[in-house]
Amino acid sequence: MKHIYQQGKEGNNNTLLLLHGTGGDEKDLLPLKDMIDPEASVLSVRGNVDENGMNRFFRRLAEGVFDEEDLIFRTKELNDFIDQSAKDYGFDRNQVTAVGYSNGANIAGSLLYHYGKVLNGAVLLHPMVPRRGIELPELTGLPVFIGAGVNDPICPAQETKDLESDLSKAGAEVEVFWANMGHQLTRDEVDNAAAWYKKYMKGE
Repeated sequence: MKHIYQQGKEGNNNTLLLLHGTGGDEKDLLPLKDMIDPEASVLSVRGNVDENGMNRFFRRLAEGVFDEEDLIFRTKELNDFIDQSAKDYGFDRNQVTAVGYSNGANIAGSLLYHYGKVLNGAVLLHPMVPRRGIELPELTGLPVFIGAGVNDPICPAQETKDLESDLSKAGAEVEVFWANMGHQLTRDEVDNAAAWYKKYMKGE
């Protein structure tokens, strides 16, 4: 998978896994690193699916309707890629925190739904429920931050509530931040995600 890897400061064992939204690329979310953890390593990945010239992490059948078979395949592909990257670059596979926006948040959520605690935490910005009607793996104590827009036309509020419910029932510690906005990423969201990260990932 096309990606950017940046080694963090010595002594910081955290790696941020950056996952862009539809039409983005591996450079899109790099500015978030400086807002969340400037000293962490970064693995920023480009989705392998081309939808009319737009990069995505998995196919969809229509707006908000996921191709589940492709989602399952691409989730495994990403999980395997993280495993291999940890070996190639020498970062701690157990210290990877996903930061995903929109389509990137959905594939990050899918990692948790299908593989359990393969992340040590996740920042999901405007996510949807990746799959319905499946039993989630055990996620006890896993910290998850969800950023949502009250008026988000792409991710209705009920999606956020259902996702929070699914993850919480599996044992995750979920914190939801509601912005009085639509689908766009806001500074308030990122600031709240950074505060969450300091608390859970750095113990500050």
